[in-house]
Amino acid sequence: MDRTQKQQLVTTLQQDLSGCACIVVTHQTGLSVAEATELRRQMRRAGAGYRVTKNRLAKRALEGTAFASLSPLFTGPTAVAFSHDPVAAAKAAVAYANRNDKLTIVGGGLNGQALDAAAVRALATLPSLDELRSKIIGLLQAPATKLAGLLQAPAGQLARVVAAHADKGQGG
Repeated sequence: MDRTQKQQLVTTLQQDLSGCACIVVTHQTGLSVAEATELRRQMRRAGAGYRVTKNRLAKRALEGTAFASLSPLFTGPTAVAFSHDPVAAAKAAVAYANRNDKLTIVGGGLNGQALDAAAVRALATLPSLDELRSKIIGLLQAPATKLAGLLQAPAGQLARVVAAHADKGQGG
C-alpha cells in the first residue's frame, strides 16, 4: 500500500468516525472469511459499519475526532464497529461476540466519551432509538384509547338499561 492509498484510507475512516455517535473497538482473532462476512452483514442490518483497520492508520484517523482518546485501544488485530445510532454498533458487536469467541470487545466510545468493555456490553442492553420512539408513541396513544373507552362505557350501559326496560315493557 503506497502513501496516497494510506492517506485515502485515513481520510475515509476519519469521515466515517467523525459523524458517528458510537464506536466499538474489537479484536478479531481467527475469524474466517465467512464469519467476517456474516458479521459485516449483521452490522449493516443494524445500521452500523464495520471495518478492519491497521492500528497506525486508525490512530491517525482518530486524530481530530471526538474519539481521539480511544487510540490506546488500537493494539493487536483490531476492527472498528461504528454507527450514528448510539446503541446499534454496540448491540450488533456484542450479539456477535456472545455467539463467537473469536470476536472480543475491547472498548469503545459514545459521543466522544471513552467506554470500557463492560460499559459497551451495558450499552448494548439499552433499547435503540426506534424502540424508544415506539414506546413513547404507545404511551402517548394509551391515554387517548383509555379515555375513548371510558367515554363509550356509560353510553353502552345506558343503552343496555333502556333495552332491558323495553324488553320488560313488552314482556309484562
